[in-house]
Amino acid sequence: MKNCKDMIGKRSIGRSPLLVSVSAILLTACAANSQRQSLYYWGDFQDQQYTYFKGEKGPEEGILALEKIREEASSKGKNVPPGLMAQLGIFYGMTGRTDRFEEDLLAEKRLFPESSTYVDFLLKKKQEQ
Repeated sequence: MKNCKDMIGKRSIGRSPLLVSVSAILLTACAANSQRQSLYYWGDFQDQQYTYFKGEKGPEEGILALEKIREEASSKGKNVPPGLMAQLGIFYGMTGRTDRFEEDLLAEKRLFPESSTYVDFLLKKKQEQ
């Protein structure tokens, strides 16, 4: 029985410069084409959250910014990111618009069922007030 070197030849395939070059080109092409598209349209949601929690913006400004992100997501055919609808509802609740508070929290719960515990907590807390 022949050993592997005899079957392949004197030159090892693993050291072939041509094979290494072709492999590198293929891997580069695959990496360039496999950039993942986000499931959500984030817009500047994270920046908006940051500026609000730093106290640089109030709830009215937050509502305008998050409504803009929601409209942009819709126009691009993408979903809003987790937390956006809940934060929008909280902003509406802070401005006294309890109908939108509940509507947006329920939308968050529908879009992201894993947020149910948090959303239920917020709804219960609002009812106790």
